[in-house]
Amino acid sequence: MRADDIKKNELKPWLRKQWVIPPQASADFICAMEGVLEVYTRPYDPARPVVCLDELSKPLVAETRIPIPAEPGQPQRVDYEYERRGTANLFLTGEPLAGHRHVTVTEQRTAVDFAKEVRDLLEVRYPHAEKVVLVMDNLNTHKPAALYEAFEPAGARALLERLEIHHTPKHGSWLNMAEIELSVLSRQCLDRRIPDLETLTREVAAWEQARNAGPRPVNWRFTTPDARINLKPLYPSIQDG
Repeated sequence: MRADDIKKNELKPWLRKQWVIPPQASADFICAMEGVLEVYTRPYDPARPVVCLDELSKPLVAETRIPIPAEPGQPQRVDYEYERRGTANLFLTGEPLAGHRHVTVTEQRTAVDFAKEVRDLLEVRYPHAEKVVLVMDNLNTHKPAALYEAFEPAGARALLERLEIHHTPKHGSWLNMAEIELSVLSRQCLDRRIPDLETLTREVAAWEQARNAGPRPVNWRFTTPDARINLKPLYPSIQDG
């Protein structure tokens, strides 16, 4: 799947490869899906930017023996043994129409970590936006209530007033464009052993800088009319009378 171009004729094969299967004839699924697809049709508006959020865990793994460096005709070789050093978490937020993304590395994945990421999104990255239109999945920490776990009520409410939240349907996280960027990040940066949080943070920051160096807006082409044709079995059957 290309990171910068989702075509409707590519979507159905991609769906079949996923480990989650959309429910048949589910009004809940369809309602949430069409809500997200409507958001993706909106024109660019700096006062109301559309931002997609997702997260990924990364095991921290150290070498137990010094790898043999690469040489002409021979890739780097590493020993099969390794040392586990826990797991880190990565939040990725991306603005598809602007072609910009940001990654935050945290030690753990909690509701408070999510709330701090949302605060940083609103106060640091989009301080002048009237509202941020936030698309994310239904992970148990991705809830407005998380802000009340992290901040005083007045502060939590002030942050929520600047959010327009759209959740992808359950079994429909493929509708979150942040997953595309996480896939690119995994292939280009995370597909190797990384020993500690400091190294991970440094490597991810370098990837982010390179990724944001050129204009890479996401060209999402799958629309509600496409869904009503190509995903017709997922729609409830309406009985007349």
